[in-house]
Formats: sequence, C-alpha cells, structure tokens
Amino acid sequence: MKLGVLTVLLGSMSFDEMIDYVSKLGLEAIELGTGNYPGSSHINVKELLSSDQKIKEYKAKVKDKGLEISALSCHGNPLHPDKGIAEAYHNTHRDTILLASKMGIETVINFSGCPGGSGKDKYPNWVTCPWPDDYLKILQWQWEERIIPYWKKEAKFAAGHGIRIAFEMHPGFAVYNTESLLKLRETCGDNLGANFDPSHLFWQGMDPIMSLRKLEGFIYHVHAKDCRIDPYNTKVNGVLDTKSYSDEINRSWIFRTVGYGPPEEFWRDFVSTLRLIGYDGVLSIEHEDSLMSSAEGLKKAVQFLKGIIIKEKPGEMYWA
Repeated sequence: MKLGVLTVLLGSMSFDEMIDYVSKLGLEAIELGTGNYPGSSHINVKELLSSDQKIKEYKAKVKDKGLEISALSCHGNPLHPDKGIAEAYHNTHRDTILLASKMGIETVINFSGCPGGSGKDKYPNWVTCPWPDDYLKILQWQWEERIIPYWKKEAKFAAGHGIRIAFEMHPGFAVYNTESLLKLRETCGDNLGANFDPSHLFWQGMDPIMSLRKLEGFIYHVHAKDCRIDPYNTKVNGVLDTKSYSDEINRSWIFRTVGYGPPEEFWRDFVSTLRLIGYDGVLSIEHEDSLMSSAEGLKKAVQFLKGIIIKEKPGEMYWA
C-alpha cells in the first residue's frame, strides 16, 4: 500500500514545484484533477491529448521524482438539468477517460451526478426521504430516465478504453452510500466502483469499515480524509446541515485532516480492512480542513498515516 495526495491542495505551485515538494514529503503517488470541481492546476488535458511526446515527457518527470499517478479526477455533475452545465462536465469526463487511457492510468474518479426532479427543472434535486410520495416519483424518474441511461453509456465508453470509473459516495448526488453505489454498478456496468472517502460516510451515521467489507472487490481508489462530528450541534439539529463550511463552531460536522476526527484506532482498522478485502493501492490524502492551512494539514496527515499504512504484503514467516 502506498501513500499519495490529491494535488489540488497544492494548486498554488507549478507542476515542477509540486512534484518536487510531494517527493520530499516522502509520498509515492499523486492524484491529479483534470477539471470540473477539482480544477486542473497541474495538468493540461487538451495539450496532452494532442501530443504523445508531451505525455511521455510528463510521465517521465513524475517517474524521475519516484512518483506514480494513482488516478485522474474530474468530479462533476454530468447529469445537471442545465444542459450547458451538464455538457461541460460531460466533456471533461470524456476527455479525462481518453487521457487516462493514453497515459496508462487505470482509474478515473467522478461523482455520479444528480438530475433535477423532472425534465423541466433548472437545478439538481437530491431526495432524502420517501414521503410525501412525490419524492419516490422523483427518484424513479431520475434513475430510469437519467442516471441509468447515462452511466450505462459511459461505463461502456470507459470499458472500451480500458478504464474503470471510481465514484465518490457523496451526499447531494445519486451515489451517496453503499447501497446506491451497488445499485449503479449492478444496473450500469461492472467497471464501476468506488473512490472510497470515509469522511462523507461518518456524518451520515455509516460505519466505513462495514461499508468497505460490503464493497469488497469494488474499491478502485481511496481518499484519506477525516470528519469531526460536533456532539452538541448534532444532538440539537441532526446531521443534515446547510450552514457554510466556514461556520465551523455552529455546524453539526466539519471536514478535518486525518487524525483529527475519529480515534487513531479507526484508521488502523480502516487500513487493515483495506488489506483484508484485497486493496493494495494508494491512500490519497485530500485536504479540506478549514481550521489549518493546506501545508500544515498535509504534513500532519503524512506523519499520521506513515505510522499506520501497511507497506508490505504478508509472506511466509520463518521461525528460529
């Protein structure tokens, strides 16, 4: 298992500065944003797609620093009811798949997206309860008319280029928990799996360890990000919280750097469970902690995870 980083948090650095900095931190992999929500500060997708030589040079720079590229990320909402917005997200998604294929990168990360509540809506409509019955009708329409048709087509396109799509389970989108991820995979394609980020599961009341076990074989990539549940605010207002992320003291939960949420025991169990279910890929640090700088958050996460990550595969033991 290797330790890496989603380089979006180092967006103020040039590509050369970033890979040098990451290498000196002792990391082994980088996850690159190619546009949409993550942005594309360290990679020019169009430029690389137009030149095999530039791809070769780009990959050589990464390799020379002792790094590998774990995934390309284009988190967006290609199901957005505004056709112009949806098309922009879709085009970035398609270009990312094409580039990943050319670069020999197996995994592209995305959100599942969220349609409107009907063909006439202007904004996404995320359903969180089954009653009144209107909400179930919305869900049925979304899955049958938008979600399944779109992702069946995209799963086939990705498979044709040797790519698997890793969805981040994120509230606000069709795939937000274990059940919805499995539904998308079962209805749309077996090259669809998870970019597993436990931070989005904590505040929903899920147990990430149990979710990992349920998704055995379908974990394609992993984010290392924490979440701190505020016991007072949660008991008063519950976990559904629309207050600004910057209003930390009043929110029911906030994202934290790894090690500042659940006890260390959780992360030891998390890494061990990944090994138990056969995942031996990259733990990619994602920083969205509003209480500390990107540099501080990244350094703390690296230090914390280096003592937890399992580096070696089990082998035969010899006793004296």
